[in-house]
Amino acid sequence: MRGAVIYGPGDVRVENLDDAMIVKPTDAVIRLAATCVCGSDLWDWRGINHVDQPTPMGHEYAGVVEAVGGDVENVKVGDFVIGSFFASDNTCPICQAGYQSSCVHREFVGGAQAGLLRVPLADGTLVATPGMPEPDLIPSLLAASDVLGTGWFGAVAAEVGPGKTVAVVGDGAVGLLAVLAAKQLGADRIIAMSRHASRQELAREFGATDIVEERGDAGVAKIMELTDGLGAHSVIEAVGTQESMMQAIHSTRAGGHVGFVGVSHDVEIPGEELFFSAVHLHGGPAPVRRFLPELIDLIWSRQIDPGKVFDLTLPLDDAAEGYKAMDERRAIKVLLQP
Repeated sequence: MRGAVIYGPGDVRVENLDDAMIVKPTDAVIRLAATCVCGSDLWDWRGINHVDQPTPMGHEYAGVVEAVGGDVENVKVGDFVIGSFFASDNTCPICQAGYQSSCVHREFVGGAQAGLLRVPLADGTLVATPGMPEPDLIPSLLAASDVLGTGWFGAVAAEVGPGKTVAVVGDGAVGLLAVLAAKQLGADRIIAMSRHASRQELAREFGATDIVEERGDAGVAKIMELTDGLGAHSVIEAVGTQESMMQAIHSTRAGGHVGFVGVSHDVEIPGEELFFSAVHLHGGPAPVRRFLPELIDLIWSRQIDPGKVFDLTLPLDDAAEGYKAMDERRAIKVLLQP
């Protein structure tokens, strides 16, 4: 099979790899209908995450089950399925509490930028769609595998709901889909923080009522201006930097909630400042599996169209160009066709 492999900063190659296959009786192998480049992949591309050996890339996936291990009962060959970037058994106490991304048996699912993918713990990880999807639904179903589920968790962690003003820090795919999630969860006002016209337009389409272009202290001041000096009830942090985290905390009113889902890099929160902020912090790797049944239903019934975050489609063999396009912010999110 063909698959994308990273060798070092700025060095992604698509090569011939051994076909994915069943290794354990709890595995499934799926043939990818589509895959994509994630914003978190760019940490490797930019050299911020050290890559010490060639590593297959990609952790977002949707496709048709091609083979299952002997212990798999919940999905069968021929099912169209979506799963999360963390495999989970979905039965342990942590999973039962809704935090499958911290399953006691979790395994990272990598190597999805390829034609085939081995998924561990298939029974607890994969969710089948009601039937074979129409082709135009596949981008949205793929989005549910990570960026939609992550944006949704950010909104849930931030306690978004009716009567709330929500601010979203970050205008990548996760931030934009956090806007969509906030709208679906009934927020009264949604403030998207973005400097890019195309992303602002999509944010408004997804439900943003206000756009703030300023960043850092200036962005916080603008949020305060829009909220009578109080700050937002709910703030979703979807970047993962020191500036974005502090911008989120400072934009939240006392008693409000920050949902942080950007993968944190060198983030340090001053303890005294957090103490006197009186805000709630909750986040981490999104338990996408918790939300998949609901998200699939919303997509299948065409109530939401998260696939609009894919604004560039390339063949898998051009994966390196997809990384470049996202790194240079020429694309919000790149869909790869195996």
